[in-house]
Amino acid sequence: MSGETNLNILLSSLDPILNEGEYVFINLQEPNAMALDHCICFFKEAEGNTYILSQSKANEFEFSYDFVASWITLKVHSSLEAVGLTAVFSSELAKNHIGCNVVAGYHHDHIFVAVEDGRKAIDVLSKISKNCNI
Repeated sequence: MSGETNLNILLSSLDPILNEGEYVFINLQEPNAMALDHCICFFKEAEGNTYILSQSKANEFEFSYDFVASWITLKVHSSLEAVGLTAVFSSELAKNHIGCNVVAGYHHDHIFVAVEDGRKAIDVLSKISKNCNI
């Protein structure tokens, strides 16, 4: 398995970046080629298909959405088998009244927070790496 599993190394190496733009989650009952071509993430659920895409594309295609998010990428290459990373950063974000939606990619974890919390979330995540004694 590729990626880091040591929690202390992961925490000290988070290196969070705030990706440009604003992102939305849309839910469509049927697969949609336009949404799939422009999404950054797709997940098929029993209740429908979830797509994460830029707010500008969602508006262009007239898709409805409720939540506008900032997209944060943790640049540390975390293993899919790593234990505790999500628990630590989600707890720290929660302590600061920031909800998060997490997507694990093969190389990195991606965190979606309310757009108004993007900068604050970066500050919280950066402090985790600096303090790294959680």
